[in-house]
Amino acid sequence: MISCMQILWSRSMSTPVLRFALILLAGCASTTAVLGQNTSKPGFDGPAELPRVYIKTALADAPAPGKVVAVKAGSDLQAALDSANCGDTLALEAGATFSGRIKFPKKPCDDKHWIVVRTSAPNEALPPEGTRMTPCYAGVASLPGRPDFHCTTTRNVLAKITFSIKSGIGPILFMDGANHYRLIGLEVTRDANGGNIGALAAPDGQVAADHIIFDRLWMHGNANDETTRGVYLSGTTYMAVIDSYLSDFHCAQRGFCSDAQTISGAAGSLPMGPYKIVNNFLEASGENILLGGAAATMTPADIEIRRNHLFKPMTWMKGEPGFVGSAAGNPFIVKNHFELKNAQRVLFEANILENSWGGFSQPGFSIVLTPKNQSNGPGKSNLCPLCKVTDITIRDCKISHVGSGISIANVPAATGETASAGERYSIHNVSIEDIDGKRYFGYGVFLALLSNEPVLKDVSIDHVTAFGQRVFINLGVRGPKIEDFKFINNLVSYGERGITSSGGGQENCAFQVDRRGMDGVLKDCFQSSTFTNNVIVGGGGGWPAGNFAPRDFQAAGMVAGQARLCTGKDAGCKGSSQFAQAGTDKKAIGADDAAIDAATAGVQ
Repeated sequence: MISCMQILWSRSMSTPVLRFALILLAGCASTTAVLGQNTSKPGFDGPAELPRVYIKTALADAPAPGKVVAVKAGSDLQAALDSANCGDTLALEAGATFSGRIKFPKKPCDDKHWIVVRTSAPNEALPPEGTRMTPCYAGVASLPGRPDFHCTTTRNVLAKITFSIKSGIGPILFMDGANHYRLIGLEVTRDANGGNIGALAAPDGQVAADHIIFDRLWMHGNANDETTRGVYLSGTTYMAVIDSYLSDFHCAQRGFCSDAQTISGAAGSLPMGPYKIVNNFLEASGENILLGGAAATMTPADIEIRRNHLFKPMTWMKGEPGFVGSAAGNPFIVKNHFELKNAQRVLFEANILENSWGGFSQPGFSIVLTPKNQSNGPGKSNLCPLCKVTDITIRDCKISHVGSGISIANVPAATGETASAGERYSIHNVSIEDIDGKRYFGYGVFLALLSNEPVLKDVSIDHVTAFGQRVFINLGVRGPKIEDFKFINNLVSYGERGITSSGGGQENCAFQVDRRGMDGVLKDCFQSSTFTNNVIVGGGGGWPAGNFAPRDFQAAGMVAGQARLCTGKDAGCKGSSQFAQAGTDKKAIGADDAAIDAATAGVQ
């Protein structure tokens, strides 16, 4: 029998599908690195398994020892790409524009011989390796409504690749079998000509591509036109988006599209993952990152999403000063920051998520975990019965200015079909500030927890700080009870209504929840649960033993104007809060803001 190592290193196994199938036949462990990529030992964070494979993206890990080919302004970029040998670098003239649909072909490259497509500007003119690109390097000092770029200078040192067609995918297409390409120091965009572009970079149809790195790019649509996606991942393996700036991805009401993302995928029948999305600015109206939501027979796995700024400019909200919408004046369709419908072993760590509101079809949740057997209209149902969302770790993150907080929802599609699993979620050390349903057109709820089919299992929420303006938890369980739910060490507000039912009358275990208290809810809605050592500000009575319900923020001993407890070292505090060491781990209840600040330093 062929060995695992022979399979993993052989380029004669010419497609990811073939290599994947042979790996399974040979019994190779899924933790093994494909083609020399980095691995980690299997590990868990609470109930969630962490990614088994992490992609190495340092320049030293993607060598291109061949010749450097100068591609001057006016030259045929496609011809240069077709002629490139593995190991070559194509140096596109800085400041030049290359227009068209550029197809990256399959070549017999490997881990020692990448093809690099980059600006001709020297490395010293770009952000250092591991540092985020900004539009400063394209000569743009600022964009309205966006965070300050902190430019020390502005000069266009990027080469631009643009797409002049009014619809379709482009300018970058990866052909079947395309592999070992690294893009550096490019501006990738589309012309301002109306219409809708489906994605700026994607595989060419239902094909496989692998080992692609987007490194220090500015990828963007334009202010008013509809550009649905930046990078589309479906059908790809070993893909990375690092140190890049992705902006102006949006769909408009009464437009051509409804869901815009900077990065999305998880469709089709080809292997997908691992993926690496690290140190990027990601701006989109729909979901800044979305995995799932389409027909699929495979689930992407081993996904690392760290140190990104997921952002929606408030100028996209109608009525705000400086409002920007479509050319017809219609607002863009805003949904969530981060949504998973089909993904497994995801690490979402040290990210900052800012601004999300409702008003179209969703109520401005920041994070949505919802395994979905997609239904896309009449005759298009039961498209993903194997879809699942499992082993998701969300930690050391900061969320602010949202209509609603986190939604965990195992519910059937509109036509009744169910996904295969939604379970093993670990959410800890997360701070959510300014949950305001009125200001941001949402529910004003910290947590929506819904379970029907498949049964929700193994959820741990630990050391989270969140103050929902209206509701603490919106709860709905119709069918089997939620299994193994842990809610500990959290600092939350009761809000106006505390715990509410998601609807459904007496079929919902939370029917008339206000009459039964949390003890009754835990008994009726959860098969097994741990609900202890939480501070529910303004919560009154009726909580299980071991929880605390101070009447207001002052009684909780919180730092004035801040969403954290006094620890004895804070100005304006009279000693420590009585809850400063009341966690099950003897730590302060709620998120550790200092740890989050350290983890996210430089992200915003």
